[in-house]
Amino acid sequence: QVQLVESGGGLVQAGGSLNLSCAASGRTFSSYTMGWFRQAAGKEREFVAAISRGGVGTYYGDSVKGRFTISRDNAKSTVYLQMNSLKPEDTALYYCAASGTLGLSSRVTSYDEWGQGTQVTVLS
Repeated sequence: QVQLVESGGGLVQAGGSLNLSCAASGRTFSSYTMGWFRQAAGKEREFVAAISRGGVGTYYGDSVKGRFTISRDNAKSTVYLQMNSLKPEDTALYYCAASGTLGLSSRVTSYDEWGQGTQVTVLS
């Protein structure tokens, strides 16, 4: 198992930026595909981005493509989500997740371990 702790959320004006971090502990971080999801109040959990074990492959949800960047540092057991040009509709609780399966997936069910989430609120 791997334990995940997100940080970096907060309150930001529309057009601003935030950089989320997710620190992992436990099993070897580099053996996991990592993903970011978000869930707005009253809505289903939505895929944001995923990154392959080595960090070469990335995959983004359509709503964040071109604005968000996922990256990872396996030496630090940390995955990041750089969020630029934020919009009020980006407001949500952001979760990082770890998947033991090979390949990038946008499905919630592909991910085995989840963090507790960090809140991002974008003001208009």
